[in-house]
Amino acid sequence: MPRAGSSMKLEAKKLLFDVIKACSDVEAFTAGKAYDDYLASEMLRAAVERKFEIIGEALFRLREKDQETFQQISASQQAIAFRNRLVHGYDAIDHQTVWETVRNGLPTLKAEAEQLFGNER
Repeated sequence: MPRAGSSMKLEAKKLLFDVIKACSDVEAFTAGKAYDDYLASEMLRAAVERKFEIIGEALFRLREKDQETFQQISASQQAIAFRNRLVHGYDAIDHQTVWETVRNGLPTLKAEAEQLFGNER
């Protein structure tokens, strides 16, 4: 049950936590790695892709549960579309795009989710 005065639904907070956790996992998996390391490791690619699937699914559910919170994440729609490409286009994944998303998109997404999550503590 949300606390009195809390504008964010409990389910929304859980989904934000899932986004933050998946982002942190991708950061940990790729720490100290270069693109060539990413390409060379099928296990690393699978792990990163799975975490992006979780991020996209959590944001999809957030859109359904709490539109106001969802709209405060700048790349929320793109993250859902990215998840859909990973899941449904599994045989045509552009590894360079995934790697660039790890390096360029993930930090902002995580920071925004953390800010929203932290504002409700």
